[in-house]
Amino acid sequence: MGEKSEKSLWDIAILERNRAEQENKELIDGNNVGSDGTNVFFLGSKNSGKSSIIMRFLDRDENPKPTVALEYLFGRRARGANTVKDVTHIWELGGGTFLTKLIDTVITPRTISIHEFLKQQLNRRINEDHPDKSLMEPLLVPLVIVGSKYDIYQDFDPEKRKIISKTLRFIAHTYGATLQFFSTKNESLVARARQLIGNLAFHFPPSKTNATDHNKPIIVPAGTDLFSQIGAPPLSDEQLGKISARRPMDLWKSAFCQYFPQEASTNSNTNKNPAADSQYTESPIDNMRIQKDKELEQYRRQSERKAKERKMAREADVVTSTRGGHYPDKEDHFFGQIMLRYVQDRTLIIVIA
Repeated sequence: MGEKSEKSLWDIAILERNRAEQENKELIDGNNVGSDGTNVFFLGSKNSGKSSIIMRFLDRDENPKPTVALEYLFGRRARGANTVKDVTHIWELGGGTFLTKLIDTVITPRTISIHEFLKQQLNRRINEDHPDKSLMEPLLVPLVIVGSKYDIYQDFDPEKRKIISKTLRFIAHTYGATLQFFSTKNESLVARARQLIGNLAFHFPPSKTNATDHNKPIIVPAGTDLFSQIGAPPLSDEQLGKISARRPMDLWKSAFCQYFPQEASTNSNTNKNPAADSQYTESPIDNMRIQKDKELEQYRRQSERKAKERKMAREADVVTSTRGGHYPDKEDHFFGQIMLRYVQDRTLIIVIA
């Protein structure tokens, strides 16, 4: 009987390295979206059209409902004749900047690949010999800025359209992002948006269209713009003298605000309680919530009553001790205040939870 051929640790290490390099190459070449699929994250201001873009990409003919917090959807596509389907996880953050802490739910070490791989992907989007490379601050993950509701934007004054377009181009180019305009009322723009998301989600071939005319829908793929083509901020010499900006981004922000003064938002999401919305009514859960609210209120009152009783007991002890010739130490009195405050803070924490 012949001897069994056994692989040494060195042989196994070489095979493992070759396998890892092959998988990494497939990811970079776009031949594989990974076993866990891709993640596409939508965020923006309220009523900006995020849900509409997602529904059109998923080819769902339904009216999108307002997104309360963080909403999850998914898309699938067949990979050739193979029965295995690629999956993309689609996340939408509602509420504008009010719920940005929920971003940590989506962007985790599990959903972001290793640093070196992201750098390789970045170099594919922005060439090393790009003349603006040293002036850009590109994100490692692909970023897309969508100018929605183009049907409204196209009726703006031409000068305003020019300022908005150039400002968005500057922001997108600085952060290595793709800039694209969109409207649900323009099928050509819908098709472009679907192609763009398909490229991000399933590595479809990217669009080669490049349009920078502010009188038409803008589409500028990442890494294809130039600061020299965007030009300087639309400010006169007198206006420039009044602005103290340390970074080009601050200068463009000041220029934009000169033409479009910013107003404080009066429709704060903190004033609205989604639990009171009739479209989310669920009788069993709502009844349980009412019961727990009553129990919580009862607990809060009991805690407040006990805190008052402790305070009165301490004050009575102070009077008794003083009559006996003993004056309370300042540190003891301060400790009593801390303990009272601790009980009150603890109650507040429970209410918040």
